[in-house]
Amino acid sequence: MAKSKYSFEKRQREKARQKKQVDKAARRKEAKLPKTDTEPEIQSEDPGISGINADSQPSPVEENHLDREEKSPQ
Repeated sequence: MAKSKYSFEKRQREKARQKKQVDKAARRKEAKLPKTDTEPEIQSEDPGISGINADSQPSPVEENHLDREEKSPQ
């Protein structure tokens, strides 16, 4: 009696499954490592406005109020 094709196919599926497990374990191990080779973070603040403090600027409502007081002849 000759062996059936089933045994060969089953062995191929088993090899593919084992390879997939090894690949998945390698991906998991890589994901746990700290990412040190990444690019440095880009400066998030525009250097042209770095010294401006939002609290030191008058709000538009205050400006309109001041303009009305200056323009009104009292």
